[in-house]
Amino acid sequence: MDSLDFSPLFRSTIGFDRLMRLADAATRLDGGASVYPPYNIESTGENAYRLTMAVAGFSADDLDITVKENALLVTGKSKKDEETTEYLHRGIARRAFERRFQLADHIKVVGASLDNGLLHVDLAREIPEAMKPRKIAIGAGSAPKVIDQKAA
Repeated sequence: MDSLDFSPLFRSTIGFDRLMRLADAATRLDGGASVYPPYNIESTGENAYRLTMAVAGFSADDLDITVKENALLVTGKSKKDEETTEYLHRGIARRAFERRFQLADHIKVVGASLDNGLLHVDLAREIPEAMKPRKIAIGAGSAPKVIDQKAA
């Protein structure tokens, strides 16, 4: 089976098309996907996450972190080595890369740091005040008010 058929869900849901596209994209086989550079995603709290990428040989100037439309894009482009350097063995790749991560709604990048060849990107879920649960007070013993009553 190549992919899942989400058409029955489209008939009974409204506004979940982005979720369906994400699930469809995740189930597709991506044979050409690179594993460079390796990364970890960890939960550091109830609403906090950390993306850690192994970027040996890259400086902070060589890396770029961009957030656009619920997508986190991390790119690395190393500056050219001096032409005079002659390598007998080159095991540190330092090749250009681009990693894209889909972010859930209300996930914000709160910081980034480069430490010992590891790029750390800290993220947090910041739910707007209007979307947080709120308590509704219940009135006691009053009859409902009629706002407008017209004869039929």
